Amino acid sequence: MKATDIRRGHVIFFQGQPCRVMEFTHRTPGNLRAFVQARMRNLNTGSTFEHRFSATEFVEEARLDTKQLQVLYRDANGVHVMDSETYEQYTLDAVTAGDQAQWLESGVTFQADWLDGRPISIELPSVAELEVIETAPVMKTATKTASTKPAKLSNGVTIQVPEFISEGERVRVNPRDGAYLERAK
Repeated sequence: MKATDIRRGHVIFFQGQPCRVMEFTHRTPGNLRAFVQARMRNLNTGSTFEHRFSATEFVEEARLDTKQLQVLYRDANGVHVMDSETYEQYTLDAVTAGDQAQWLESGVTFQADWLDGRPISIELPSVAELEVIETAPVMKTATKTASTKPAKLSNGVTIQVPEFISEGERVRVNPRDGAYLERAK
């Protein structure tokens, strides 16, 4: 594909390494030649870098497979998961799980992108329901639009919740950005 077709989220081969495009900007400065500035993450090493592609340059797009996986358990070796269709079991290392590993609890189902028979990235569901195990006491004057307070969830993650949430309540959270959504019904 041409460099001008690069979009956020694409996986391309750059210098023989699979890289995910984090951000891109297509620029056509005045009387100079057009180019695409891309910030990418190397999926083998996890390092982030920027590169400027000529608008006429061709890049090789990686062909990815997507699998639905379910978390079995976590330990020191990584996150152990099972393919929902074939029941094969795999272990995701710390690089593949990345910052999202904290949201991968037993029973969570998510999608993983595979390249050459190994997982290279994961995409969490848009909503997770968790219990608040530690937070400040409820304020009597708390309203829906009031300020927030920190709350520790059952998976160990601390997020900001409204003042009216108390310990023991279940809340719905967006694990992709760690944002409180609403009380669980």
